[in-house]
Amino acid sequence: MHLEVLSKQEVNKLLDKSLTGLYYSYRKCSLAVLNSGNHVDDAKSLLELYPDFDIRLIQLERGIRLELINAPAEALIEGKMIQGIKELLFAVLRDIIYVSNEITDNPLFDTLSSDGITDAIFHILRNAGIFKPMRPPNIVVCWGGHSIGRQEYDYTKDVGYQIGLRGMDICTGCGPGAMKGPMKGATIGHAKQRLPQGRYIGLSEPGIIAAEPPNPIVNELVIMPDIEKRLESFIRTGHGIIVFPGGVGTLEEILYLLGVLLHPDNANMPFPLIFTGPASAAEYFEKIHEFIGRTLGTEAQAFYQIIVDDPALVAAEMLKGMKRVRKFRKARNDAYYFNWLLKVDHEFQVPFEPNHTNMRGLQIHRDQPAYMLAANLRRAFSGLVAGNVKEEGIRAVEQHGLFEISGEPQLMAEIDALLLSFAEQHRMKLPGTKYNPCYKII
Repeated sequence: MHLEVLSKQEVNKLLDKSLTGLYYSYRKCSLAVLNSGNHVDDAKSLLELYPDFDIRLIQLERGIRLELINAPAEALIEGKMIQGIKELLFAVLRDIIYVSNEITDNPLFDTLSSDGITDAIFHILRNAGIFKPMRPPNIVVCWGGHSIGRQEYDYTKDVGYQIGLRGMDICTGCGPGAMKGPMKGATIGHAKQRLPQGRYIGLSEPGIIAAEPPNPIVNELVIMPDIEKRLESFIRTGHGIIVFPGGVGTLEEILYLLGVLLHPDNANMPFPLIFTGPASAAEYFEKIHEFIGRTLGTEAQAFYQIIVDDPALVAAEMLKGMKRVRKFRKARNDAYYFNWLLKVDHEFQVPFEPNHTNMRGLQIHRDQPAYMLAANLRRAFSGLVAGNVKEEGIRAVEQHGLFEISGEPQLMAEIDALLLSFAEQHRMKLPGTKYNPCYKII
């Protein structure tokens, strides 16, 4: 591991239960890792299942020992911790303390500037050992829902298998569903090709890992500080992206990536992007494709392919895309392991809190560059999902009334129609059985 010893100050930070301490974040992430493979998609429920769980650090002459109290029994076999879980547990320790010491508390990192944020992301990933400089582009990022149905899950495995047969590695959000399936399929593809060093990279962050615990196949885990840095990590380290069926969270990821690619500085940069699913998911992607066309235009639609019910074709097209990426970066002397040339505007790096003030400040109109509209659409969906689905968002709407959004009526109607289609396809967790808008246009 990249962390063998800790200072007394670092240990004190990890055990500090004050507001400025790291204990609660460290405990939550560690419990999520110990719960790997179990089907819990609610962070609050997971923490309530193990109220007496505790983790302590003991310094020894030879390094560090972790003492676990009332940990999930599934993490142990014959009284010994499963090796994969042990490795992920130390990855949590490594990232939590590194981000605190070397990024957050380090005045050399300007995490308010765009370049400073990207530099911080680079250092976190490098410290985690994610970069493999001598390898050609071959990392396929897979996005999609964590609670998809069996048919869609099996399809993600089929695609992963085809990717593995072609020698490509997998990177996902590390959780279950569409994050686990491609990794599981790729393990068989890699085994058939006798590729013993298959990489199954999981990128998470403290706010989501408890709701989406790492699946058992992840062999490289990184805990990023927040969702925006997690998203940028995907597109900086990945060489192509496959999007499987999901919910509104998946749509947010799509809008994030399209917004980045729409920036003028990224013109002509190859970035293979494929939307795919079984035949039953055709309507899902049809609705998203229509929404993108009516809001961001045909330029945004040109960035991706939609391939339905053909795993082999998906993998073959991704492999072609990898060759284009390699040729492009080689011609410009850019690194294969980190996409420095990609322009990620500051608007896509700043965390967005969906409250009434911020929602009122959104500009949902076409009188702005397409990439800025994409950024604001992503923020709008974050807020609308919070208002309809998340506990704190529902409570805010109940207390302060509907979110007020300044937007073109036609664009807002498109948002509303897409959310309604997600609800009809049971891709949104809603209180009750009916989708009711939580906003009004001003």
